[in-house]
Amino acid sequence: YERLQSALCQEGLPPTLDCSAEPRTGYGPLDLTVCILGSPTAFLPVLLEGGTRCPGAMVLCLSPTWASRVPSETSPGSWSLLLSRGVSFKVGGHSALETFVPPRRANYVTGTFSPGDSEGGWVGELARDLDCPTGGSVPLAHRLEDPLLARWVLAARANLPVPPTLAFVLGARGDLPAEPEVPRVRLVRLEDPRGQQSLVQEEVGAFLGGTAMEPYSQVVVRPAGWRWRGAGTRSTHRKEQGAAVVQAVGAWLQGLTEEDSVLLEAMVPTARLPVPPPRSPAPRLPMALRICTLVCRSWGDRPQLCQVACTVGRAESPVRHGAALPQGLDSSLQQWGVVAPSQRQALATRLQEATEAAMAALLAAEAELSPQQRGGTRVHTDILGVDFLLACVDDALELVALATNSQRCLETCVLAEGMGRAVGEPPGDLPRLLAEATLHRAQRHLVEGKDILLIGAGGVSKSFVWEAARDYGLRIHLVESDPQHFAAGLVHTFLPYDSREHRRDEEHAERVLEMLRSRGLRPHACLSYWDDCVVLAALVCQGLGLRGCSPAAVRVAKQKSRTHERLQRCRRGRPPPAAFAVPCRRLQSHGDVERAAGAMPFPAVAKLEFGAGAVGVRLVEDAGQCHEHAARLWRDLRDDSDHPGIGLGWGNAMLLMEYVPGTEHDVDLVVFEGRLLGAWVSDNGPTRVPAFLETAACLPSCLPADRQAQLVRAALQCCRACGLSHGVFNVELKLGPAGPRLLEINPRMGGFYLRDWIRAVYGADLLLAAVLVALGVPPVLPARPAPRAHLAGVMCLGSEHGAALRAGGMEALRDLHARGLVRLNRLFEEPLLSVACDGATRAEACVRLLGLCQALGIDSPRYPVEHFLSHFK
Repeated sequence: YERLQSALCQEGLPPTLDCSAEPRTGYGPLDLTVCILGSPTAFLPVLLEGGTRCPGAMVLCLSPTWASRVPSETSPGSWSLLLSRGVSFKVGGHSALETFVPPRRANYVTGTFSPGDSEGGWVGELARDLDCPTGGSVPLAHRLEDPLLARWVLAARANLPVPPTLAFVLGARGDLPAEPEVPRVRLVRLEDPRGQQSLVQEEVGAFLGGTAMEPYSQVVVRPAGWRWRGAGTRSTHRKEQGAAVVQAVGAWLQGLTEEDSVLLEAMVPTARLPVPPPRSPAPRLPMALRICTLVCRSWGDRPQLCQVACTVGRAESPVRHGAALPQGLDSSLQQWGVVAPSQRQALATRLQEATEAAMAALLAAEAELSPQQRGGTRVHTDILGVDFLLACVDDALELVALATNSQRCLETCVLAEGMGRAVGEPPGDLPRLLAEATLHRAQRHLVEGKDILLIGAGGVSKSFVWEAARDYGLRIHLVESDPQHFAAGLVHTFLPYDSREHRRDEEHAERVLEMLRSRGLRPHACLSYWDDCVVLAALVCQGLGLRGCSPAAVRVAKQKSRTHERLQRCRRGRPPPAAFAVPCRRLQSHGDVERAAGAMPFPAVAKLEFGAGAVGVRLVEDAGQCHEHAARLWRDLRDDSDHPGIGLGWGNAMLLMEYVPGTEHDVDLVVFEGRLLGAWVSDNGPTRVPAFLETAACLPSCLPADRQAQLVRAALQCCRACGLSHGVFNVELKLGPAGPRLLEINPRMGGFYLRDWIRAVYGADLLLAAVLVALGVPPVLPARPAPRAHLAGVMCLGSEHGAALRAGGMEALRDLHARGLVRLNRLFEEPLLSVACDGATRAEACVRLLGLCQALGIDSPRYPVEHFLSHFK
C-alpha cells in the first residue's frame, strides 16, 4: 500500500482515498471486476488506464486477506475469487480503498506470478484453478522463465534464431515439447549426472567444433531454470578452452535437479556497424544491445506487440533487466550505425513479426498442457516479454531470441513509458493495449451463461451467430417463424412462432411474452440480428423492461421514407440532420408514381419501402420506367413467401428517391446511451446499375481520416435524430463533393460480411458488442483501432458465377478458406457469397483477389473485377 502511494505521488496523482469504513454495496452479475493481485508497481499504468475506460472496474488486491476462494457455481472443480477489499481506480487517476459487501466476484485475474517475487506465493495460490479467465499462473511463469524451454519452443515452433545451445537435463524430465530435433538446440538426457565424464566431453567437443559455433569465439556455461532467475551464476570461456568448458559443465551437473538444466551456449556478440560521421578519435569499446519487447494476447487471441525498449551495456557481461536505463529502438539503431530510416523501419517490422510469432508459438505449446500443468482450465499467458539481440550473420543483421519472461519486460517498458512522459513524449500504446485486453477478457466472462432472447434466426448468412453464441457461452432462446429451421438444434430453447406478418407486431409481441411467461423464461437481454424482426424485438424488449431502443425509433429507421422525413424535420445542429436527408416519395399505387414523377428529378431510384439486401432496387430514367418497375414488383413480390427476408411482411410499398452521386460506404456504429463507443467505415465498389447490386468492398476505407470522420458524424447524427441511441447499427451513405448523404439506416448489426471483416481487421466483434449493449454494459472496444491487415472482396452472383462455382470453383474456395488464404461468407441467392483476400496493403489485397477471380472464372467481360477494384484508391 505504501509503494502504491509512493508511485501515485511520483506520477503527480492524488493519494488513495480511504473509503473502507463505508462498505460498497450493490455489485451484481453484470458489474465488471478485473482483479490485479500483488505488487502495484508494474501494473499501475494498466490500472490507471482501465480506471479511465471503465471507472471502478479495475481492483488492486494487495493482501491475501482481502480475497477469498469459494467453490464455483458454474464450473465444477474450479473456484470463484471474491474480493472483500481492494483499491479501485477511477477517471483522472483517482483511487479508493474500499470494502465490498457482499464481496465482488472477479471476472478476470492476473498479477505478479514471477518466481522470487515477494508476493508470488499468495498470489499464485489465490489465482489457482479459477472459473474466470486468468492471465498467467505460477506454473506458466516457471515455464517462461526457463531459458531452455523458451528456446526450444521459439526455435522449433516460431522458427526464430536462438543462440547455439547444448543443454544437459535429467532423463526423467518430461516438460519439454516432443520435437525430436530443434535448430541450434541440442538436448542431452542423463540418467545419472555422476560418472558421465566421457559423454559430457564428447558432447561438448562436438558442440564447440560444430558448424553452428563457427561464427562465435566465446561460450557461457550456466545452470538454468526458473529457480536460477536473475542469479547471474555463469562462467565465460573461449571456444578453444575445451577442457575448462568440460570441467565447468561437470561441476554444475553434480547438483542437477529435474527442474533444472546445465546450458553451454554461444556468447552472441551484438553486431558492430561502421559509425556514421562525425567519428570520435577515442577508441570504441565493445558494447551489447539487448532489445526488450512486450506482447499481449489481444483481440481474437491474436498476439500484438505493445512496446519495445532497449538496454545497452558492456559486451563482456550480459545486459540485465534493470541494470541500465532503457532507451527507444529507433535511437538505439541509429546509435549502432543503422543510418537509413527505411532499414530501421524494416528491422522494427521484423522485430514485431518475430515477437508476435514467439507468443503465438508459446500459446500453441501452452494449449497442449493439461489444466494442472497450466494452473487451471482458464489460464493463459496474456502478457509476455521476449528478449532479443541484434547480431550479424553472414554480413546481414539478424534478430536472435534470447529468452522469455513473465514480468521483467513489463517493468522495463513501464519504466521507459514513464521516462518518455517526463520529457513531453506523447503517451504510448502500452497502458491502453493491456487495459483493453484485460477488460475485454473480463467482459467475455461477464456474458457467459447469460440468457439472450433472439428474435428471428435469419438465413444461412447468419450461421455465424450460433457458433459465436457457443464460443461466448450464451444461452440463446430463439423465437423463429420456421419450425424446421436448422438453428432449432443449436440453441438452448427453440420457440417456434409465426411472426412473418409484421404489420401485426404488437400482437406478436404479446404472444411472445406469453410464451416466455408460460415457460418461466426471464432473459437478461433481447435483440435481433435479422432485419425483418427488429421492430418485434424492440416491442418485446419494452414488454420485458430490458435495455434497447424504443419501438417508435426502430419503426422510423425501418421505414425508409419515414427515416428521411424525420431527418428533414430536424433543422437544429451544425449541420442539422436535415443536411443528410434525400428527397423521396412513398409509392403505393400508380397514381403515387405519377405524383412523385412530377416532383422528383430523373434519373431516380425506386426501391421497396421496407426492403433489404438491395432486392427490388432499380435506377429509373423516367416515369415510364418507374411504372414498369413498380408493376413488376407489385405483381411478383406480394408477401414474405415470394421472397423471405426482404421485408415483405411489412407490405410491398415502394418509394422513389432522388439519385445521389458519389461513392458508397457502410458505417457500423456501437452506441451506448447516446454515446458513440466505436465506428468502422468500409468502402463499396461501383454498383451494377440499374439494379444497384453490390460488386466489391474494402476495409479499411480508402478515404482520408477527415472524410471518414464526416461519414461517422453524419451516421451518428442520423441515428440520434431517429431516436436510435442504444445499440449496434449499420448506416449506408453516399459521399459526394459536398459531404455525406444518407441512403438508409439498418437498426441492427451490419449484415453480409461486415461482422467477419471488422473482427478480422480490427479485432472488435459487433455481435458481442450488441449483446453487451443489450445487457446494459458498455463494451470495451479499441480506442485507437489500427488495422491488422487490408481486406478486399468481391460478390459472387448465382446468375453470373453459378456455372463456374459448380465446376469446381466452390470446392476450391472452401479449401482456400479452410487454409486461411481467403475469407468466404455465404449470403443470399443474389448475391450468393462474398470472397475476400487480405494483404499488408490494400494494393496487395486487390492483386491477390484479382488473381483468384481470374483463376476461378469469377472475373469476366460481363463481370469485370479489375474495374470494380480500381475504385479502391
